[in-house]
Amino acid sequence: AAAEEDDDDIDLFGSDDEEEDQEAAKVREERLRQYAEKKAKKPGLIAKSSILLDVKPWDDETDMAKMEECVRSIQMDGLVWGASKLVPVGYGIKKLQIQCVVEDDKVGTDILEEEITKFEDYVSLCDTHKC
Repeated sequence: AAAEEDDDDIDLFGSDDEEEDQEAAKVREERLRQYAEKKAKKPGLIAKSSILLDVKPWDDETDMAKMEECVRSIQMDGLVWGASKLVPVGYGIKKLQIQCVVEDDKVGTDILEEEITKFEDYVSLCDTHKC
């Protein structure tokens, strides 16, 4: 029975020296502080979306080159225009399909559609498709 009581007093995982524990805690706190500083300096991820816009003219007599020029004239922080092409719709009418990349926090699809439809002389309708 005496041998069993001696085994209970032995702490295999603990430390007898409290100074070591305090030193380890100081080192750990310093490393955490350095990690927090390093992480604060890193830029965060920027969420971006690729959007395909269908810009439809009023009729077959609409100047499509001028319409594309108007659409590309829209400049916003976080908006980059990409490739475009004319796609036949029917009855000689073609729509402008244009791609852009936007930063989600800065440019919304609603704002983009609203800006494009302001060109009333050329644009009858604008649809967006997130890719």
